[in-house]
Amino acid sequence: MPFVNMKKAATQSGSSKSFSVRVTTMDAELEFSNIEHKATGKDLFELVCRTIGLRETWYFGLQFIDSKGYISWLKFDKKVLDQDVPKETPVPFLFLAKFFPEDVSEELIQEITQHLFFLQVKQSIINMDIYCPPEASVLLASYAVQAKYGDYDTSTYKVGTLASEDLLPQRVIDQYQMTPQMWEERIKEWYADHRGMSRDEAEMEYLKIAQDLEMYGVNYFQIENKKNTDLWLGVDALGLNVYESNNKLSPKITFPWNEIKNISFKDKRFVIKPVEKKSPDFVFKPPKLRINKLILELCIGNHELFTRRRKPDSMEIQQMKTNAREEKIRKQLDRARLAKEKQLKEEALKEKEELEKRLQMLQEEVRAAQESLRRSEETTELLAEKAQIAEEEAVLLAQKASETEGEIHRMKLKEMKNEEERMIMEYRAREAEMIATKILEDSERRAVEAEQLKIDLVQAKMNEQSAKEKLMEVARVSPYTQQAMYGLHSLPSDLAELQLEEPHMEELQEMTSEASCDLLGAGDMDQLSIEIEKEREEYMEKSKHLQEQLKELKTEIEVLKVEENETELDRQHDEKIRRGDTKYSTLRMAKATTTQARVQFFEDL
Repeated sequence: MPFVNMKKAATQSGSSKSFSVRVTTMDAELEFSNIEHKATGKDLFELVCRTIGLRETWYFGLQFIDSKGYISWLKFDKKVLDQDVPKETPVPFLFLAKFFPEDVSEELIQEITQHLFFLQVKQSIINMDIYCPPEASVLLASYAVQAKYGDYDTSTYKVGTLASEDLLPQRVIDQYQMTPQMWEERIKEWYADHRGMSRDEAEMEYLKIAQDLEMYGVNYFQIENKKNTDLWLGVDALGLNVYESNNKLSPKITFPWNEIKNISFKDKRFVIKPVEKKSPDFVFKPPKLRINKLILELCIGNHELFTRRRKPDSMEIQQMKTNAREEKIRKQLDRARLAKEKQLKEEALKEKEELEKRLQMLQEEVRAAQESLRRSEETTELLAEKAQIAEEEAVLLAQKASETEGEIHRMKLKEMKNEEERMIMEYRAREAEMIATKILEDSERRAVEAEQLKIDLVQAKMNEQSAKEKLMEVARVSPYTQQAMYGLHSLPSDLAELQLEEPHMEELQEMTSEASCDLLGAGDMDQLSIEIEKEREEYMEKSKHLQEQLKELKTEIEVLKVEENETELDRQHDEKIRRGDTKYSTLRMAKATTTQARVQFFEDL
């Protein structure tokens, strides 16, 4: 069932006496009217679970603030109105996780269960109810962004999007001299690395990291030992932890659930009986009696879940896990099919771009060949004109030479008249002869030039023929050149519509057919098992790489740290890191001694 993301109303028929409630989950606000006056807490809780489609109901409860301002959980075996619920209409409740799993990846089955845990843990980290070191806060923020926005896309991402989101604890922001843009840049670097991760995968990665935080899933209560020393009692999925009043990160004593035989209280005196017969009782005193009731309620619930985890799953849980596995396999196959389709589309787009580039190059070659042909034609015409002019000049010079020779002949005839005239004629004859010689030389030179122009004309025509042949060769290389020669510079319709050629379409159909067969084929189950094993190996390598990245980020932002703004929790966490301690190594050390020694140590605090 999809998540409820809007205000809903549910109506139940019953007696005339009824009431209404408003239930706020981590991502919705639900209103139920006409609830029967005699409805129990279980009736209301089951109604909420049915509305949001939740089957893993054992983790959750309905929380409210009683008349004295204390946090309380709605009891399932009592009527709703008989409990100390707010006297408001509608009656307000919070639908929250009351108990936490030991291992989220192994225990959480439904996607909605995982989503509700993700939202609640994320809110607790941002509100600083759960301590998270700065470098881990940045990493968790990147998974939260991946879960909300999907894959990082440089073309659609807008600068400032993450800076306006509520992603980091204020304690982390105040501790460093970094602008919102600087934090955004560091979150974005990891966000980009999560490409291809679905929402449920990103949320699960978030929870897997968050569950290793020291304060994850721990309910803290102020208590006192026999010496009236102020201490903290932590109740979680693994057992009871005792902390010093100034340190909620490192428990001094731990009592696992399998070492506890009985839990009870009388007035303010709370007694825990260990399994070891020789061990003394573990006794402490909370400041208020009603806190004893809440501690007992949480202890019983956590102990029941602790015991259930170590027994074979019921038929209902087995069926839920089987359905979840089948759904996961189906989603993996769907994602693989979508990834293949996306890859084919990207390849088609890439091929289209390459064809467009090739067509553009061919069009450029056609234009260059056409330009070369045009220049060749112009050169041919120009040389033809020059050749014609040269021939005309040669004819004119020949005519002038003939006229000059006639003039010389007439002048020679006149020479016989008298000597003076002869001398003049000889002088003129010599002058005319020189002019004639010069004209004859010019005539010969023009004739030679005319001959050269004819040769150039022949060469130009040959060049023109060569350019035409090259143009025809370019036309033969590309199927689109003919369109380019006639001025059709648009893409073919099959490319413009982003369609593959017929052979490619057949190949796509064959691939789709194979993907459909994969959904029913038995061989792919073995292949999927291999891929899952490969994913586990990759996850181990990724975890190692992730730790290195966290160290790099911590080193990078350490220079911008403001020591004055560092909190006590930050100093305690840094001290644990320097000692090489983790959440689980601390718990192991806290329960390494005998139960008797731990009780004695508690009383001596």
